Amino acid sequence: MTASLAPAPAVRAPGLSPSVIVAIVVTVLAWASAFLVIRGVAPHFSGGALALARLTVGAVILGLLMIGRRWVRMSAREWLLVIVFGVAWFGAYNVTLNLAEHTLDAGTTAMVVNIGPILIALGAGLFLGEGIPRWLAIGAGVAFLGVVLIGISTGVSGLGDPLGLLWALVAAVTYAIGVLCQKPALKRLPARQVTFLGAVIGALACSPFAGQLVHDLSRAPVASILGAVYLGAVPTALAFSTWAYALSRMPAGQLGVTTYVVPTIVVIFAFLFFGEIPGVLAIVGGVVCLVGVALSRRRPRVRA
Repeated sequence: MTASLAPAPAVRAPGLSPSVIVAIVVTVLAWASAFLVIRGVAPHFSGGALALARLTVGAVILGLLMIGRRWVRMSAREWLLVIVFGVAWFGAYNVTLNLAEHTLDAGTTAMVVNIGPILIALGAGLFLGEGIPRWLAIGAGVAFLGVVLIGISTGVSGLGDPLGLLWALVAAVTYAIGVLCQKPALKRLPARQVTFLGAVIGALACSPFAGQLVHDLSRAPVASILGAVYLGAVPTALAFSTWAYALSRMPAGQLGVTTYVVPTIVVIFAFLFFGEIPGVLAIVGGVVCLVGVALSRRRPRVRA
């Protein structure tokens, strides 16, 4: 009798599947590389022209991947969500991110843009009914402190540019809006279909920059043109697909926090490719950032 009254052993809630973990890793690495490539090709492309080139390449690749795939008929509400998602994240985000990196270094831009996960977590808790778990809030706060330290160390001069900082902040807001619209659309629609439509809608939104793109392509070196193609193929077609796959299988707030490691990776890559040596604060910030991500993934123990 007394044995039946003993407390059940504590167990952990189920974690992420290996496929979701791989999708997150691919997404983070691809998006980190995008900050560096954008910075490298910025002298040869205007912000809108580069966004149009990137989205055109991405839409074509995603369109090829849609061949033979099942197409789900969409409701009016789902169309509205996907249109806002495409215009905000694929269109406005790419343009403002490119404009920011014309005046800000890659590390600073990554730090500022990565306030987006905080906006996502708050928005998901308020509008998507995901709530704001204690460990998510703690991890978000710790990770945000880390990216602030990275930004202070690697981009003090960049943060002095009000216009570049403004564009980066707008990019963070449009990033959050895009995710908050994408998440409910993925409840019923295939991730591949939503990502493809987002790229097409974003490209259409950037179509007014077609003339500037033709002008920039005629003057840009081959390396920069290949960089624009890379942005469309990897950080757009591949990474947005893996992101959508992960987002359809986990809460938006928790997934958004994982991108806090992006600034750390950007700083490392900037050192390897551009010779930018991170300061002590950048190293400390990177460690704090990773600790915050780890804390955000903690789950409360539940009784069997």
